[in-house]
Amino acid sequence: MSRTPRSASRRTVLGAALGAVGTAALPGAPAGAAPLKDPSAGAPADAGAPTVDNRFWTSAADWCSGTAVGVRAVAGLRPGLVLDTPAGCVDRADPHTGRTASWEYATWTSPRHVPVAPATELIPSWNAHTPPGTWIAVELSGRYSDGTDTPWYVMGHWASGDGDIRRTSVDGQSDGRSSVWTDTLGVRDPASGLRMTSYRLRLTLHRTPGATRTPTVWRVGAMSSDLPDRFGVPAAPHRVTRELEVPRYSQNIHIGRYPEYDDGGEAWCSPASSQMIVEYWGRRPTPAQLAWVRPGYTDPQVCHAARSTYDHQYKGCGNWPFNAAYAATYEGLQGVVTRLRSLADAETLVESGIPLITSQSFLEGELTGAGYGTAGHLMTVIGFTSDGDVIANDPNAPDNAAVRRVYRRREFENVWLRTRRHNATGAVISGTGGVCYLFWPVDATSEQRRALAGVGVR
Repeated sequence: MSRTPRSASRRTVLGAALGAVGTAALPGAPAGAAPLKDPSAGAPADAGAPTVDNRFWTSAADWCSGTAVGVRAVAGLRPGLVLDTPAGCVDRADPHTGRTASWEYATWTSPRHVPVAPATELIPSWNAHTPPGTWIAVELSGRYSDGTDTPWYVMGHWASGDGDIRRTSVDGQSDGRSSVWTDTLGVRDPASGLRMTSYRLRLTLHRTPGATRTPTVWRVGAMSSDLPDRFGVPAAPHRVTRELEVPRYSQNIHIGRYPEYDDGGEAWCSPASSQMIVEYWGRRPTPAQLAWVRPGYTDPQVCHAARSTYDHQYKGCGNWPFNAAYAATYEGLQGVVTRLRSLADAETLVESGIPLITSQSFLEGELTGAGYGTAGHLMTVIGFTSDGDVIANDPNAPDNAAVRRVYRRREFENVWLRTRRHNATGAVISGTGGVCYLFWPVDATSEQRRALAGVGVR
C-alpha cells in the first residue's frame, strides 16, 4: 500500500485532497466516535442558490477585455496571449535551484469577475505553452465582502519543463483573513461570515532577455465556491449506463522509481490518473520526451507525467492546477479544475464521452472494494453500470489489469461530495466537496460542449 501524504495539514484545512493514499489501510472509526450523518438527510445537492462558479478567459474578446502591459492577443483555433514588448526586466532567485537569472516580463490582468455567489475558496486553472527559456506566473486577488482586497497571491510559477525554473507553488502567503494552501485560496474563518465577492487574475509572461520565444497562454480562470458543511449528500437519480474505454495505469508498479518526485509511484495517483485521460483523448509523450526514463521501466509515460506535474514546494505531484496545465501541454487538449454538484453531473459528462478525475478521502470500509483508506486520492470516473454504480480506473492497484473497479454508487457519491468527515480517531476533518479535473479537446463535439456547459465549464 502507499502512504498517508506528509503534507496533509496544508490542504485538509480547506477540505482538499492531496493525491496519495495511506501506507497502511486506515482502521474504521473507533468505538465512541460520532456517527456519520445519514447521507440522505442533507439538502438536495442542487437546491437553493448556486454555490460553485467557473470563469475562464479563453477567447480573443476575453483577452482584449483585460489590462495588457507588453502582451498582445494572437488569433487561431486557440486564441492566446504572447509576450510582445517587455514591460521590464527582473532578477529572480529560484528557491529550488539557488540560481539567479534575469527575465524580461509582460503582464495581463483580467477584469474583475463577480461570481454567482460569494466564495470561501478559489482554485485557479491555466493552459499554456512555455518553450525553453520561458515561464509564467499566475496570481490571484480577491475582494472581501467588507470591500477590502486581498494581496496579490502567487498561485504558481509554472513551466511545462524544469530546465529553466522549478515549477512551484509558494508557501506562507496570508493576510490573516485568507491564506493560500498550495493551489487553493481560502477564507481562514468561514464561520465569521467573511467571503470573497469578486476577484481578478494576473498573468506575468517571462522569457530570457533578448530572446524572441514567448510563452503562449490559452486559458486562465478560477473556480469559486462556498459549499455547506455536510457529512452526507442526497442520492442523485441514476440515468446513464455507459463505460468509456480509458487506458489503465497503476501507480504502484512505479514504487521505488524516481523518489525525487514525491517518493516515487506510491504517491502518483494524480499523474497516473491524468495520463489515463490524456491518452484517452489520443495524446502521448514523444520518444524524445521519454528519453530520460530508464530503459525497461513499464509505462514510462506515467514517470513523465509525475515529473511534469511535480510541485517543488509542495513536494508532490498532486497540485490540482499543475495537472490541468500538464494535460494542456498536449496538442489541442485543455484542462480545468472545478467542482461538480452530484453524480448526475458526472453522468452528463460520461454520457457525452468525457471521463473525469475525482478527488476523495475516506476510511477503509467507507468505499467497499477499495481495500484502503486515504487522506486524499485521485481516480478516474469512466462509466456507470446498469445499476448506477460507478466504474472507476483506480490507480491504487497492484497492476494495470486490476485498475478497473466498480464502486457502490451511494458510497462513492458520499466520499467524493461531502465536505466533512470523521478520521480514524473520530475527529471531524474536511472532505473534498466534489473536486475534479476535466480534460477535453478543443474540437469537442457539440454534445460534449453542451455537457461541459451543463456543469458550468466553457
